[in-house]
Amino acid sequence: METRINLFDNPISAKFLKRFANAGLAIQQSPLSHTVQELVSLRASQINGCGWCIDMHTKEAAAAGESAVRLHLVAAWRESSVFTEAERAALAFAEEGTRLADAYQGVSDETWAQVRKHYDEDQLAALVCLVGLINAANRVAVIAHQQGGSYEAGMFAAAAH
Repeated sequence: METRINLFDNPISAKFLKRFANAGLAIQQSPLSHTVQELVSLRASQINGCGWCIDMHTKEAAAAGESAVRLHLVAAWRESSVFTEAERAALAFAEEGTRLADAYQGVSDETWAQVRKHYDEDQLAALVCLVGLINAANRVAVIAHQQGGSYEAGMFAAAAH
């Protein structure tokens, strides 16, 4: 599979990606922990089959000190013991928010109650925006066949400036 278009070199998509990165800053600067942000982004990207974003969020999480064991178990978080109850709620939220077509109401009331139990209003707002943003990023990258493997930690953050 070859990349269809270099989104970083095209003036229109480069302008869009810069604004996209800036939108992500609001989430990064929110009170939602960086760990949860990366785990949620990684899980949604796994579901959507986005190699570029899986590469990015795995490397960003590792650079921030996340363990290899936890990163390897994100895809099977229900069958692992390494995530907190709050992280598990966020991962369930990410899955349901990503698989909207699988449930007519999107995120279930049960999952919503679980995230409400663990996250305050500002953290929850960031979580909602994060799931929307990562799904949009996955779609852009998958459509363009943006391949994983070449990302270096901090690379996308540098694009926001």
